[in-house]
Amino acid sequence: MHSVALLTASYAKDIERFSLLSESIDTWLTGYTRHYVLVNDDDVPLFARFASDKRVIVPASRYLPKWLWALPPALQFISKRRVWLSLLSSPVHGWHIQQILKIAGVLNAPEQRVCILDSDNLFFREFDVGQYAGAEKTPLFVTRNEIDANHPLHVLWLRTVDQLLGIEDRAFPADDYVGNALVWDKEATRAMTDAIKTATGLSWALALCRKKKFSEYLLYGNFVVNSPKHLATHRVTEDSIAVSHWDDTRLDRQAIEAMMGAASPEQVALCIQSYSSTSIDDIRDVFRLNSRDRRGPSLSPDHIDEGSALETPRAR
Repeated sequence: MHSVALLTASYAKDIERFSLLSESIDTWLTGYTRHYVLVNDDDVPLFARFASDKRVIVPASRYLPKWLWALPPALQFISKRRVWLSLLSSPVHGWHIQQILKIAGVLNAPEQRVCILDSDNLFFREFDVGQYAGAEKTPLFVTRNEIDANHPLHVLWLRTVDQLLGIEDRAFPADDYVGNALVWDKEATRAMTDAIKTATGLSWALALCRKKKFSEYLLYGNFVVNSPKHLATHRVTEDSIAVSHWDDTRLDRQAIEAMMGAASPEQVALCIQSYSSTSIDDIRDVFRLNSRDRRGPSLSPDHIDEGSALETPRAR
């Protein structure tokens, strides 16, 4: 078995969702060594209360290149999103920084395998992530032929991936490697960044800052399947361990409960995308009711983190 870590790139506006994710991890997950939480430097004090012997809060500057620096919030008069400046590329925004941090976090983790968890995920069943992610072969989730040539955003991401990896022949429909609770292998990730340098002549982080329109999950998946060496160390699967709500439709409590109820026995995580504007209070209530039903009275109100009731606006 390979060692397994958890990794989340988050920020202040997602702290409610991260609070629920961390609570669900502490309630249901085993088999991992550390949960690394990568946040903007000025958000570290906000996330400090989540730190424990198994959860480490890491400032973004520890992993970002020195030529990239965050513009202080007080100086962001125009953009509503966080901005990072560089003399080597045009400004980079928070979502791209989170993708870069995920790659850097995997590269810097002592563990061989890393399960990447976005803040809008949570677990609702007992799950030994070490058995799943630390097995002989790394699970690689794929949705076959999901991306057709008329899908504007994903096609743009794939074109960027092809340029970053030096892939010349792209056929559609193409496979999609975007998902939730995905597992990356550190050796494969390092080889991926080496491939980016070979194809672009730039460091992987600078290449990503200059391209911007990319998906880290499409990048990893396409690298692996185009590398016979690394494909042999992965187990390609079309079965996700997460049941997900991807569109912008707002869900009520009944719909959230129905999602959990419809999950297969192998699905242990729930992801409701934050842009759906689904109430985090509703998600939390359904999660805690589900946890009490399955775990009994041990999950009392005293177990609940008071900070999870924070009300934070949703704007990047």
